[in-house]
Amino acid sequence: MGVGSENAASTTKLSIRHGVYKEETNIALKAPLNVEGMLPKKVGHMTAERATWGRRLEFVLASVGYAVGLGNVWRFPYLCYRSGGGAFLIPYFLMLFLCGIPLLFMEFAIGQYTRLGPVHALGKICPLFKGVGIATVVISFVLCTYYNVLMSWALYYFFNSFRATFPWQSCNNTWNAVGNCSIGFPGNTTHLHSASQQYFDHRLLEITNGIEEAGGLRWELFGILILAWVIVYLCIFKGVKSTGKVVYFTATFPYFMLFVLLINNVQLPGAKNGMLYFLKPKWSKLLDVQVWVNAAAQVFNSIGIGFGTMISMASYNKFNNNILRDTLIVSLANSATSILAGFVIFSAIGYMAHVHNLPVDNIATDGPGLVFVVYPEVFSTMPLPQLWAPLFFFMLLCLGLDSQFAMVEVAVTSIMDGCGPKVLRVLKRQEIIVLAVCVIGFLLGIPHITKGGMYVFQLMDHYTAVVSLTFLAFFEVLAVCWVFGLRRMTIVIKRMLGKAPNIYFRSCWMFFSPVLVLCILISSIVQYTPARYGKSYTYPVWAEVVGWGISLVSIIWIPLGALHEICTNKGTLMQRIKTAMTPTIELDPVNHLPEKQRVDIPESVVFITPL
Repeated sequence: MGVGSENAASTTKLSIRHGVYKEETNIALKAPLNVEGMLPKKVGHMTAERATWGRRLEFVLASVGYAVGLGNVWRFPYLCYRSGGGAFLIPYFLMLFLCGIPLLFMEFAIGQYTRLGPVHALGKICPLFKGVGIATVVISFVLCTYYNVLMSWALYYFFNSFRATFPWQSCNNTWNAVGNCSIGFPGNTTHLHSASQQYFDHRLLEITNGIEEAGGLRWELFGILILAWVIVYLCIFKGVKSTGKVVYFTATFPYFMLFVLLINNVQLPGAKNGMLYFLKPKWSKLLDVQVWVNAAAQVFNSIGIGFGTMISMASYNKFNNNILRDTLIVSLANSATSILAGFVIFSAIGYMAHVHNLPVDNIATDGPGLVFVVYPEVFSTMPLPQLWAPLFFFMLLCLGLDSQFAMVEVAVTSIMDGCGPKVLRVLKRQEIIVLAVCVIGFLLGIPHITKGGMYVFQLMDHYTAVVSLTFLAFFEVLAVCWVFGLRRMTIVIKRMLGKAPNIYFRSCWMFFSPVLVLCILISSIVQYTPARYGKSYTYPVWAEVVGWGISLVSIIWIPLGALHEICTNKGTLMQRIKTAMTPTIELDPVNHLPEKQRVDIPESVVFITPL
């Protein structure tokens, strides 16, 4: 339901500040005001409407759900344990406050102010680095093509956890190798493998000897992968209106399960020893530079900076939404969840160490093995295993789905922002775009569910989530913090929130955050190690070349975008570069108008200034 003049052309521009419109001259405006959760996207250029979150809580839950993912369960606890235990929390929280929180606030501000996805938002913030926006969309889409494979694994375990006897707790199955299967963890006996490890390798994956042996399709996983994509589609096909409702459950249920599991685990024998291993301070580790780099990288990757997702989700906010409050909620909730998950995981590992009379070192592991090998083994010996196992794998599904929603939404938002009104009228519905993105994502995920798919998965994850992301994050911070600049960011924040950012944020944007990201980039280059699977498998040279090709799929857009912008501008080379570094969004403060030119409007009407 629209309000206001829909068709009359005007020679004024409206901008918002503190809930009132102010009038400026010499800019043509032709746009309706709309109050039912829909806002004009680009006033003065087109009147395509853009949905908003139904409630602020939906945006917060969606952002928390994206930030809190599977990495909080299997990556942070192990990293903390290996990097100094309780001592690791010092560099971790220092990096959180100097890098994580300021950059999350920055991405929220960009998305909310421009009301555009990362491609167009970063293109207007700094045209020279418009390729960074394209690269973030590419990396998010590549990530979602194999991230949903994890969801198919979680669903597979979920379906198989309703049996009276778990299939991963015995050595009497057809997939168990004769003579080297162990009930429980084998300790230092290297020729033995636990029953849960063999179930993961030989039943779920039917893994081959290397990426050279693709093997056939795992048809069970093929069907489950279809189901996983259908679930994603049904949850997001209506855009933020449907996603906003789903996250009420998917973003809160994991917390319920983590607290329930913690209460159960701490009562088990050996749990205390496991938690002490998790947090026991090793102060000497603070002298290791790599520990500090790991802390910064964990903060960066966990919150999701550089993927374009936070920009995309914030673009559906109302113009004057309090993103500072949301930034603190999301970042602190993410860190608190990581620590909570650490207690849950290591209390269970301590219990397993007690049962099998092994040191914690022999059981603690990183990556998918922690939740698909160690935890299934834990359930085999816990009281009421048929209760805990389905709930745990359902929790993993919820954690993964929230992240998947957000990554798919980046691609959908960018496509819809790039479509003109005529194209949108032809497509008629957003559901068609979402369906196309999901179908393409499913097709690209098929190589991961072959019998050699685990090697493909590991290769993709290493060169996408580690190598590519580091480069993209650096150039995004460079474009916003140093090229777009502190003065312009201050204006953006002041126009939305009514007050300028404090000295903490200004200092971080100007110095601490860019320097920290640069350190991460340099460290990643200096200490580069090729991708591996497990402790022994090394990828062949051709696979490494493919891996770098995967990285370049996203990174290449940065120089291409800069080259295109410089070539299309006019003037000398220096004039072209200067033009390319000039933002194209309207930033001038509007304090000069007399009181009589201000027009009061209802709070329910929110209007964004023309870009």
